[in-house]
Formats: sequence, C-alpha cells, structure tokens
Amino acid sequence: MSSRNAIQGIAPALVWERFYEISRIPRPSKKEERITAHFEQLFQKLGIPYEKDNVGNLVARVPATNGYENAPIVVLQGHSDMVCEKNRGTEHDFDNDPIHLVRNGEWIGAKGTTLGADNGIGVAAALALLSDKDAEHGPLEILITIDEETGLTGANKISSKLLKGKYLINLDSEEDGIFYIGCAGGIDTTGSFRVKHAPLPAGKYSAFSLRISGLKGGHSGGDIHMGRANAIKLLARTLEALQPLSPFFTAIQGGSKRNAIPREAELTLVVPELAVDQARAIIAQCEQNFKNEFKKNDAGVKVELEPASMPMFVYAKSLATKLLQTLLALPHGVIQMSADIEGLVETSTNLATVVSDESLITIGTNQRSSVESAKRYIAGSVSAAFGLAGAHVDQTDGYPGWQPNMDSKLLQICRKVGKAAYGKEPEIKAIHAGLECGILGGKYPGLDMISFGPTITGAHSPDEKVHIPAVEKFYDLLKAVLKAIATA
Repeated sequence: MSSRNAIQGIAPALVWERFYEISRIPRPSKKEERITAHFEQLFQKLGIPYEKDNVGNLVARVPATNGYENAPIVVLQGHSDMVCEKNRGTEHDFDNDPIHLVRNGEWIGAKGTTLGADNGIGVAAALALLSDKDAEHGPLEILITIDEETGLTGANKISSKLLKGKYLINLDSEEDGIFYIGCAGGIDTTGSFRVKHAPLPAGKYSAFSLRISGLKGGHSGGDIHMGRANAIKLLARTLEALQPLSPFFTAIQGGSKRNAIPREAELTLVVPELAVDQARAIIAQCEQNFKNEFKKNDAGVKVELEPASMPMFVYAKSLATKLLQTLLALPHGVIQMSADIEGLVETSTNLATVVSDESLITIGTNQRSSVESAKRYIAGSVSAAFGLAGAHVDQTDGYPGWQPNMDSKLLQICRKVGKAAYGKEPEIKAIHAGLECGILGGKYPGLDMISFGPTITGAHSPDEKVHIPAVEKFYDLLKAVLKAIATA
C-alpha cells in the first residue's frame, strides 16, 4: 500500500492531505530547509502573507473570516522538524527519503520509522484551515518553528516582535480530549572521557559484539514513568556481570537522541577464549533477569552476543573501570512526582546516549522538571556523578517550564467548548515533556496559552502512530475553539 492509499477515505480529508504532503518531505531537526520551502510555496499559492525570521521560523498571517475581523488574534503554533528513528534492518535515509505511511485499523503509522505525527499532524491541522470553507475564525498567526526536537532553537531565537496574537494554541500535545496548561523545563548534561587505548595482554582471546535490543524506548518526558528499560543501563549491567571473567571492551555506542529513552546499545567485547562459554552463560542469565524485571513493560528485551573482528586496541583498564562505574551510577527515570497534580512526573532524568570514536567517549543526559530549583538540583546531581569519575562536564543553558494558570480566559473558553464537544468536563493537565510554550511565554509576557492535540502513541520511536478518529475530533475541537474565541 502506498502512503497516499493509507489516507484515502479518512476524515478530515484536508488535514490528512496536508499531513501526507508534509510526510513526503525530509525534515530532520536542523535540516528543515526543504519543508520550510514547501510551506512558503503553499502560502504563496494561497495568497497568505508570511514572514520568515533569521533562523527559519515562519509566521503566516491569516485574515479573519467574514464578520470576525475585530476578534483577537490567535496564534496556532507547531514545529516543522521530526525525530528520526528507525528499526534495525530498516533501510531509510531520513535526509532524502519520504516517510512511508501505513494504515492499521484505526491507526496511521510508518513503515519501520518514526511517523512524524509529532508535530506534523498539528501543523497539518493549522494548514488545513487555510482551505476549509466551513472554518470560522478571527485573525490567525500560524507559527511554525524549527528544531524543536534537538534544542528548541526556533522558539529560543524567535524575535519578541514577530507575533501580535493575544492567545496561543500549541498543537503539539498527544492525548485526545485533554487540555494542557503547563510543561516541564529541561537541561542537557554531558560527560566526556578521553579515550585511552591499550593492547591486549598476552594470551588467546575472542571478540564479540554485545548488543541490547528489542526495547520500546519512547519519549523521555511523556514515557519516562512507564517503567521501560534503558538499553545503556542494561548494557552496563551485563558488562558488570561479566567482570569476574576479566573482559576488555571498546567501541561503545547507545541511544540516538537526548529526548528519547535508548532502545539499543552495543559494544565490542573481548574475553579469554577459555571463558567464552562462561560469558555466554552469564549473558543468557542477564537476558533472563531483564525479561523477568521488565516482563510487563519491555518484555521484548534481547541480549545478543555475536562473533566480531578482533579490535587492534581496547579501552585501558583505568578508563574502562571509570566508564562502567559512571554508567552504573548515573540516575535514570523518575526522581520526583508532583505533589500538586496527581499522576504528573515533576522531575526526571534520562541517560540518553553514549557516543564514541577514536579519541572521545561522550555520555548524553537530559533532565526535566516543572520546578526550576528541582531541575537545577538533578542536573547538578548528574554533573557530580560525572565529576567524581573525572569526566569533562558540559551543560546547556536549558529552557524554562510553563507555569499553569487556572484563571486563564483561554482555558475557560476551551473548557466550555470541550464540555460541549465531549459531553463531559475535559481533563486539565500539565505535561512532563517540554513544550515551546515555556519559551514563547517568556518572549511574550501575558500571552494566554493552551495546548491540545490528537492521540499519538510511541512518539520518538518507530512504534509511533496516530489515532484516526482522534484526529477528526481534534480538528473539530480546534475549529470550535477558534469560533468561540471569535464570538466571545
């Protein structure tokens, strides 16, 4: 089935057509030039005035429908980039290949890759309004930012004079029927070790690729509380279990994105030939232990040992010991739950990546919290673990959270519309993931903001999929909210 066939006959047709167009254009973070050009061509074709700032953010200024010219300006906001993850064995070049859409019952997913519904479906809904003759709204500003997924660059560098809107609706949430009014802030902390190589001692050795795979991964904010396994942690635990055999290792790699729970990790393992059978037994026992520990949340875990070419050098014992101890010591997962909002993760940290080459090993982590002091504390805790191991530590400036405002006029409007649409009082939540609202609120003090979207599961992983009926409900809700704002 072709990508276009996957969206045939599903509503709303305008939204799915826009999403299909977006999915055809490669748009990795920091490489948004082609998708930005596509949006510009669309605005030009429809006669919609727009501006592009110095970093590549776009703002289209959409005239009001007849009779609503004096209504307050509403900003509809989303981001153009997507997380690029694929399953092992999937051949896909994210820089050049389109996303292959697949329909499975009530869900749209992708063939072996991330789908890009985060945030392509939200952007598609905003763009669908440009051609929707049934839509009624006041003046709109469609803001499409760049590089949300790997640094929030577009939001961070947006001019404080670009927007004129009074209200902002962020279209980057992933649960149908829920209005979000707050989000976590975040900061990245990395630790780097200079590589020290050493030759193998005299004797006979065998080399293997030791790999952790089969994990679900997921979003390091939205899924951090799900109890899923971390491939880098499991790799370190397996290596620790092998220590009685005096192994050597090199070429460690794991994870791929700072905001994704790592699904895979691997290294080159070297053990004495006489200890190979023992190594296999230990690894089999580790796999059994992990399957038992994660039988409800990550039962697909695999610990694999495959023959590999003998490396010329391995990590010196002093480096190997520090690196292993650091990976074991670094915290990962939920640190604190919110005392104010039931079920909300307040503070967490993600052991996200390990990248190595001939000269450097870099461990990447990401800390989140809706409380600024708690964010700084957990980032300091991670820095201390790196510091004790003698690693070079770097930290980003981070980004702020979005403080909930229960007195928001926009929230009251959305509550009323949501109750009419769903027949019950809608849920009001804060999200542990980072939204651009925190940054945009700092750039535009007083901007009244809310976030909602359709149901998306498995974001930031090849399991990502979007619920077809929820997209229709989401789009109808968006149109109803815009009409309510215009007529308020």
